[in-house]
Amino acid sequence: MTRLHDADHRDFASDNYAGAHPEVLAAIADANGGHQIAYGEDVYTARLQEVVAAHFGPQASAYPVFNGTGANVLSLQAVLPPWGAVICADTAHIHTDENGAPERVAGIKLLTVPTPDGKLTPELVERQAWGFGDEHRAQPGVVSITQATELGTLYTPDEVRALADQAHALGLRLHLDGARIANAAAALDLPLRAFTTDAGVDVVSLGGTKNGLLFGEAVVVLDPAAATGLPYLRKMDMQLASKMRFVSAQLVAMFEGDLWLRSARHANAMAARLAAGLADVPGADITQPTHANGVFVALPADVTALLRERWRFYGWRIETGEVRLMCSFDTQESDVDELVAAVAAALGAVPTA
Repeated sequence: MTRLHDADHRDFASDNYAGAHPEVLAAIADANGGHQIAYGEDVYTARLQEVVAAHFGPQASAYPVFNGTGANVLSLQAVLPPWGAVICADTAHIHTDENGAPERVAGIKLLTVPTPDGKLTPELVERQAWGFGDEHRAQPGVVSITQATELGTLYTPDEVRALADQAHALGLRLHLDGARIANAAAALDLPLRAFTTDAGVDVVSLGGTKNGLLFGEAVVVLDPAAATGLPYLRKMDMQLASKMRFVSAQLVAMFEGDLWLRSARHANAMAARLAAGLADVPGADITQPTHANGVFVALPADVTALLRERWRFYGWRIETGEVRLMCSFDTQESDVDELVAAVAAALGAVPTA
């Protein structure tokens, strides 16, 4: 088949735009050939359990799924009764970008809280942690946080622990959406368990696609008592892969060695370079601290329109001109420098009021 796209073109819209890491593709090829037992009884899924235990502790177990939405819905459904609700930030991916999947697929009520930086605090959780025993209100059962958040900010282990202690004292569970968990660990310079297992998290959506997998994520259960029905729910939610070895092989390739960390560190470094470059451009206003691989910047509308003739990226707040620029494991310094130069040139061409 003839290649249908320019393999040298890279955008800043999402780390999902990047292709698969060559080491991941090699792992898929290595897992091919011969027969392996279907539905997760293969040697690659067994190896994944060992890899996950090395990162999160011997009690951890991994359930590979097809995608991040599936991981989040399955995680939340597994730790909630049918009448349960989830407390989350109003910017949480489960609320803003999953097309109502938690509500429609799992029947879960989301109780959202406005935040200035995408992060929940115990004080913010208190705004929705009420009505226990009231049959007229969906019962809070889970606090869900995202690491790194949708605004690129990070929770410290102490901040996660404070939320876990509060949730557990109220009889709730703590879920961590880790779509960009590798970027968070790289930025914090901490092992994965430092802000998950050791901080009291009960279940994690372990991301891989944004960091170089072709497809696939995993639900990682850290407290075995938290999600006893997960194997059955995974099948009900259409997230049980028959040829699971090809999902597990990718996750093993990503997390067995340091590929997850190398890829995340590179993406973070490119975002830091981009933020530093834009900070020196008058008229480009960085709106959030750049901790991971996302840069948030406010630009005039005509500048944004001009840049979009060359690159794709997402608008974040239309009313302020804020846009999100994401870097990936394959973003190059030349890509960043070209974008910074284009922003500078576009702003230089904009008449001042």
